[in-house]
Amino acid sequence: MSAIVYDQHVHSRHSFDSRTDPQDNVRAAIERGLAGLTFAEHFDLHPQERVNCIYDQQAYSETIRSLRGQFGDGTFIGLGIEVGYNRQGMDEVLEFLALRRFDLVILSFHHLDDRPIDHDEAWARHDASSGTGRYLEGVLEGVRFCRDLHRRGGRVFDVLGHMDLVKRYTHRIFGTTVVDQHGDLIDRILTTCLEADLAVEINTSTLRQGLEESMPGTAVVKRYAALGGTAVSLGSDAHRAADVGADFDRAVEMLRDAGISHTTVFHQRQRTEIRL
Repeated sequence: MSAIVYDQHVHSRHSFDSRTDPQDNVRAAIERGLAGLTFAEHFDLHPQERVNCIYDQQAYSETIRSLRGQFGDGTFIGLGIEVGYNRQGMDEVLEFLALRRFDLVILSFHHLDDRPIDHDEAWARHDASSGTGRYLEGVLEGVRFCRDLHRRGGRVFDVLGHMDLVKRYTHRIFGTTVVDQHGDLIDRILTTCLEADLAVEINTSTLRQGLEESMPGTAVVKRYAALGGTAVSLGSDAHRAADVGADFDRAVEMLRDAGISHTTVFHQRQRTEIRL
């Protein structure tokens, strides 16, 4: 792996769904030749998720300071956060973000019809197509929220995480993915990301979960480039050290094939374009 590539979506024991020692993640990034990694621990205030939100800013920040001291300047170690979109709780989220400093803020969508997308009841009234469309409508609502914030006073969120996460579940439940049936919604999401100054994440986790493409995949990335999009962040969504930087070679090849020559890296919320 080239030493110019950063993994900007990594989880550790500071997220409810990971038990990984953060040191192990950093060592894995160094062993794989990455230029750096950014932890993006979960912060989710949805009523059904809040009980699982173990987010502890003090403990998390102390871990990052310790890692930076231990590993020095040899690799970049970022303090990021993955915020779960929840329309009823966004005022509280904005207050939380205003009082804290991060390198990177990811906005992600983990719900379908206001239910956790990995719960069976979320899919009770949907087939693959209707569920995909409903999920993408929720993503569009969220990126419009980001655009409106940006127009009023600047960028609050930096990256749209795994924009078509829904296909992980249609593949699991129905044995298919149908994102390509919703091109109009995809176009509106991508256009709104451009208006919101919101980078698009290439999340490689699906490549190790039985799917043939990342989130998003080649067709969507090419469409993003055709619309003028260039801001792309790479994230493994690793919840264990073995997955840090996983399949980034395939992601970089896909970006180059789409005509995107840089990745976007965030440090103290400032964007830098790194040539592939």
